[in-house]
Amino acid sequence: MVETHAIATDYLRLSGELRLKVLGLYKKANAGHIGCSLSCIDLLIAALINQKRAQDSFLLSKGHAAAALYVALNHLGEISDEVLETFYLDGTSLPAHPAPNQHAGIPFATGSLGHGLPIATGIAHANKLSGEKSFSYVLMSDGETNEGTTWEASHYAIQNQLDNLIVLIDKNGLQGFGNTADVFGDSADTAKWRAIGFDVFEADGHNPAELIEVIETVKKRSNGLPKVIIAHTVKGKGVSYMENRMEWHYLPMSDAQYEQAKNDVLDAYGVTN
Repeated sequence: MVETHAIATDYLRLSGELRLKVLGLYKKANAGHIGCSLSCIDLLIAALINQKRAQDSFLLSKGHAAAALYVALNHLGEISDEVLETFYLDGTSLPAHPAPNQHAGIPFATGSLGHGLPIATGIAHANKLSGEKSFSYVLMSDGETNEGTTWEASHYAIQNQLDNLIVLIDKNGLQGFGNTADVFGDSADTAKWRAIGFDVFEADGHNPAELIEVIETVKKRSNGLPKVIIAHTVKGKGVSYMENRMEWHYLPMSDAQYEQAKNDVLDAYGVTN
């Protein structure tokens, strides 16, 4: 129990540290897309930082949350502190949406929603055909599951028994200009994904230890079914005035808002500034 508590504390601290980095990047750039970055950080900790092996692939399909990916790759040593500081600047290799051919951890451009799953599915199939024992991870938004390409790729994965494909859905309930349930309905629904033939799991998207446990379970299930983990998250998680607020998909922070955001994270995650 003591060891489990220590692990949970370590993940909580890391989650807070990455959140502070994300906030710092967005404040310096005076840019938006903060809420969606904060909702997926714990998924990145679990899948990219903890579970991904050298032979595996990982795609952030919801590319508007680029800052969360950048700080995760910085934690892994794939992006230096100096390069991280160039976020959003002219000539940077770290633009608002991930750009390819700049860093090993970013093999494809993403951000035009609906592209990540088809690419990840292709990678998974190629690895199956070559006999490569690896997993293809893709992190999507729940709004992105409205895209037709999502369902084309899903049926392709089912037809080709791609049980090495692991889809992570950041289900924070908000997209573009409304609640996902009010736009096209809930297309990140367990019953829908199970009905078409996926191996479906749910998890608390802000509990890295639980997410890791689910991913480890998924990886052992060589049953011919592609996997989807629907992670229940909160947009703007960790910053009181951003949580479940659609406007923080778009708005930059004022100086006062930035100070409050930092204080919220410091209080909630047990980290020091």
